[in-house]
Amino acid sequence: MKAFSGFPIKTRFTPIPNPFFSTVLPDIDNLAELKVTLHIFWSVYQKRGYPRFVTRRELLGNPVLMKGLGDDGAPEELLQQGLEQAVKRGTLLHLTLKRDGAIDDLYFVNTEADRRAVEKLESGELKLEGLVRSEPREATEEQRPNIFTLYEQNIGMLSPIIAEELKEAEGTYPASWIQDAFREAVDLNKRNWRYIARILERWAVEGKQDGKPGRHTEAESDPEEYYRRYGHLLKK
Repeated sequence: MKAFSGFPIKTRFTPIPNPFFSTVLPDIDNLAELKVTLHIFWSVYQKRGYPRFVTRRELLGNPVLMKGLGDDGAPEELLQQGLEQAVKRGTLLHLTLKRDGAIDDLYFVNTEADRRAVEKLESGELKLEGLVRSEPREATEEQRPNIFTLYEQNIGMLSPIIAEELKEAEGTYPASWIQDAFREAVDLNKRNWRYIARILERWAVEGKQDGKPGRHTEAESDPEEYYRRYGHLLKK
């Protein structure tokens, strides 16, 4: 076995609910279930939009997961075994939907927000068309955490209403502004989305310097680009 060299200084983290360690983990005695569960925690938190889920086809197509499962036997069988055990235990939610003529198996982390989302999908109140379902991105140190990850790491659990507001903000403001606004709110111990949204709106109207006097983003320097991005805020 090759020894792990250790985590780098600026590594990113994946949020995992605390009850997983106190209530769920002590009862898991199947390695495939543990590997699949942890991978899905990581996978869904790399995604954008609401609701966030991973499909069985995505899991089958992930070489890292399948290689890890392959060390213990037939990877596809172990994947199915791990998924069934995690759903049976209640760690994950499973929903089967027919999309584009094919059957999709969707898996969600069993949170309150995702339980509501699954109920709405089952009743037809919530449709998959138009939802952001980007594939998990390769976790490199150069990537900024997305707005949903920032919210969960610094404020708490997402709700459907907040998720929609976050999605709108992510399409409106530069990623660096969003990260800086979260940092400013945390530094001031103002951990709520309303406060962060007001910071972003103020920067859009008044301008935000990028750490150096007189230096602004491209949108701030170009009046036409600035109005195109933030004109809706100026009209409020």
